[in-house]
Amino acid sequence: MGKPVLAEIVRTHAAERPDATALIFEGRESSYALFDSNASRVANALIGEGVQPGDRVAFIGKNSDLYFEYWFGAAKAGAVLVPVNWRLAPPEVAYVLGDSAPKIVLADPMFLDRLDEANGYRILVTEPDDVRGEVCGYPGWRDAAAVLDPRRDVGYDEPVLQLYTSGTTGNPKGAMLSNRSLLALRQETPVDVMPEWNRWSADDVALIAMPVFHISGSGWGMWSLQHGGKGVVVREFDSNQVLDLLVKYKITKIMMVPTAMRIVCDHPDAAGADFSFLKYICYGGSAIPLDLMRQAIAVFGCGFAQMYGMTETAGTITGLPPEDHDPEGNERMRSVGVPLPGVEMRIVGEDGVELPRGTVGEIATRSPSNMTGYHDRPEATAETIDAEGWLRTGDAGYMDADGYIYLADRIKDMIITGGENVYPAEVENALYSHPLVSDVAVIGVPDPKWGEAVKAIVVPVEGASPEPAELIAWARERIAAYKAPKTVDFRETLPRNPSGKILRRLLRDEYR
Repeated sequence: MGKPVLAEIVRTHAAERPDATALIFEGRESSYALFDSNASRVANALIGEGVQPGDRVAFIGKNSDLYFEYWFGAAKAGAVLVPVNWRLAPPEVAYVLGDSAPKIVLADPMFLDRLDEANGYRILVTEPDDVRGEVCGYPGWRDAAAVLDPRRDVGYDEPVLQLYTSGTTGNPKGAMLSNRSLLALRQETPVDVMPEWNRWSADDVALIAMPVFHISGSGWGMWSLQHGGKGVVVREFDSNQVLDLLVKYKITKIMMVPTAMRIVCDHPDAAGADFSFLKYICYGGSAIPLDLMRQAIAVFGCGFAQMYGMTETAGTITGLPPEDHDPEGNERMRSVGVPLPGVEMRIVGEDGVELPRGTVGEIATRSPSNMTGYHDRPEATAETIDAEGWLRTGDAGYMDADGYIYLADRIKDMIITGGENVYPAEVENALYSHPLVSDVAVIGVPDPKWGEAVKAIVVPVEGASPEPAELIAWARERIAAYKAPKTVDFRETLPRNPSGKILRRLLRDEYR
């Protein structure tokens, strides 16, 4: 018998623990038995719409329990789910849907204006009523289908999730994650070998607050379901709601970015709350500032673990464990920890040859979690994953004598703002199209709230004097709002090397 695939998760827990709670969303609770039967109905409804194994189905909406049953239903039908970042600008949404070519799109009503059935997909809406007279309500569509499990799962190495990553240049790419990518590390690693902070059980109660269009949201929810835990789904991050839910449901595990952690810690009700039930806060996106860690330890009193990974690795591949988090500070807190069991990592040069310890190069990784490739991008896949299965992350760093990984810089100049990845080229391309912009460079600058903020440094057309607000508004019309610059500075020239490449590092140094 083959290894258990995604859909088998809910089948197993529904058979063994049918009454246990799988998901809670805004007061609505789903047992594993109900979750499993709803997923089967979704699968049969998709099959009734003509969805074949390997076809794509999409979701554009905020976090919901419906997202997870739609995903697992798609898996039971052999389809691949494409969650679309609802924060993207309409042209970006159109590109993702055009590239993935879904048969069905499930959407929150507020995002229907981004969709058009003329593009070849059927639209469903998450609300039960027909809100526009031309789309079908998801609950009725689901419940009209048969409940018998079709068991049309795809193989262990076939994709079941396709997440789009921001490109350093050009359009985003769809990273295809298979059953193996999502499940293997935890299925194949003995529990006593996995670090304590990264172990899951049926007793865990996880807060699913990160957006599901990120691996941090979908993966966190899936890990909870994989182990039979209880997942409390938050539509979107809100410090008041997070605090209430932490206490109400006695959350044991939560994943957030440092920006969100600071917002919760600063809430006036946080200091007096009892969080003795909380075991671990896992965070990623950036290192935690020492002052924030001290504050968070004082507020929560739990263990903290930093996680490093990327969409192409199905999330976490290294972890900085709680014992390395020292309120007084230490060298290891500058690292992203050590590889998880089952994950190989090395630092390589441009030729792909491994470099000595302590030498800066590109971080490469090999594990069952690696993606199967980029959708319809064989050349980009070959550039990222070599014949031996090593995936080049695009991040520069080094490994110390004890195996800890340190990020030295971002090879691709990526900016992480509030946990979101922003590539300068995307923002620069948007600003270049403004008639008063002659040249532009985009960098990330330190920001106390967001970790980094997007800054544009613009050389205006000779004789022109554009207003910063005008350029920011121009960018927001063409790219997602979180990618648009927060601030704009002007100068006469930009630093470039002899080949004409902008020296962003020099610009970053000026602002740091």
